[in-house]
Amino acid sequence: MKEITIDPQEELRLRAELEKRTDAEGLRLKRFLELPDLSRTESSPLAEIVKRTLGTESLRGFDVIKVPEIVPTKVLFDLFNMPPGHPARSRSDTYYVNDDYVLRTHDTVFWYYYLNQPQIKERISRGENLGAVCYGKVYRKDEIDRKHMNVFHQIGAFCLAPDEKRIIVPEDLKNALSEIGRSIFGEGVEFRFYEHNFPYTDPSFEMEAKINGEWIEMVGSGMARKSVLANMGLTGYHGWAFGFGMERLAMASMNLPDIRLLWSKDSRVVRQLVLGKEYREVSKYPPITRDISFIVGADFTPNNYFDLIRDVGGDLVEEVSLLDKYEDAAKFGKEKTSYTYRIIYRSNERTLTNEEITPIQEKLIKETKAQFNAEIR
Repeated sequence: MKEITIDPQEELRLRAELEKRTDAEGLRLKRFLELPDLSRTESSPLAEIVKRTLGTESLRGFDVIKVPEIVPTKVLFDLFNMPPGHPARSRSDTYYVNDDYVLRTHDTVFWYYYLNQPQIKERISRGENLGAVCYGKVYRKDEIDRKHMNVFHQIGAFCLAPDEKRIIVPEDLKNALSEIGRSIFGEGVEFRFYEHNFPYTDPSFEMEAKINGEWIEMVGSGMARKSVLANMGLTGYHGWAFGFGMERLAMASMNLPDIRLLWSKDSRVVRQLVLGKEYREVSKYPPITRDISFIVGADFTPNNYFDLIRDVGGDLVEEVSLLDKYEDAAKFGKEKTSYTYRIIYRSNERTLTNEEITPIQEKLIKETKAQFNAEIR
C-alpha cells in the first residue's frame, strides 16, 4: 500500500487568501477547515472504520491518496457530470471559497488527482491494474438535527483494470462492499443492494445493512462511468467505485443518538466511542427552546440561515425546525415571507442555563437582522 499526498501549494495559496477575510462566510470557512480530521484522529471510531476498511482483502495493495480540501469547481463538478445548473453547484448547498474554488463536497474528487499523477500515468501506459482509496473531511450545507452536520467524513475507493486484461463485474463490487461491511459490523450482519443513480457510476447501487432490526443506507457505489474516466484522460479501463459517509456507520454501530457526540471531548463520552459497543447516555440533559420569527425577502435561503445558527450557537444547537412560513403581501409587502424557526439548545455534557442561552439568542437576532436584512417579529 503506497501513500500519495497531492502537492498542497495551490491550497496553501487559497488558505492564505482566506485568512485575510473577515466577512461571516470567510470566518465560517476558516473555522471548518481548522476542525480536526476525525478519520485521522487515532482515538476516533471514524479512524477505526478507516483501519478496518483498509485491512480488507478486497483493498489489499491499494494506494492511499490524500487530496486538497479546497478544490476547483471545474474538477469537482465539470469532470463528474455535474454541469452548470446542477443542484450540487448551488451556493445554497456548497461552500464557495471564490467563484472557481469550493470546499470539496465529495471524496470522489480523488479520481482526478490520482489518475493525473505522473507515476500513475506511467503505470497506465504499462497497462497495470489500479486501486486507490481516499478519506477525510467533506463539506455541505445542511439542515440541523441530531443526524446531520455540515462538516463530515467520507471514504471512497475505486478498482480499475485495462479492458483487454481483466473483466470486473458488479458482483466483484458487491463482494468487496460486503467484506467491508462485515469488517465494521461483524460477520453476522445482513446486506442488500438495490439500483440507484449516481452521476459518475453506471449501473449504480446503494447498499443497506440491517442494524438493530433496521435497514440503513450504507454505501453508494457502482461501475465507473467510462465517460467520467475519459474526462480525466483515462480510456480503455473499467471497474468499480464506492463512497460512504463514516458518521452514519459509526452511529449505527454504537447506536449513537447524536452526531455531535463524535466530536465530544468529555471523557465519559470518549471512552464509550468504540465500534460495536452500544453507547449509554451519560445523562439526558434538559433542552432550552427558543423561537425566532422574522420577515425576509425572496432571496432568503434556509441553508444559509442554518449556517448562521451554527456560527452563533455552535455545538449547543441540537435541532432547528420550521414552525411556520407564510406570505401576506398586504401585511409584509410584495415578495416578503415570514418564517418562524424553533431552536433547541442542548448540551450532551452539562445542563444549560437561561443566562447562558439568552445572550446567544440575542446575538442570533442581531445577526439575523444584519446578515439577512430581516425584520424581527
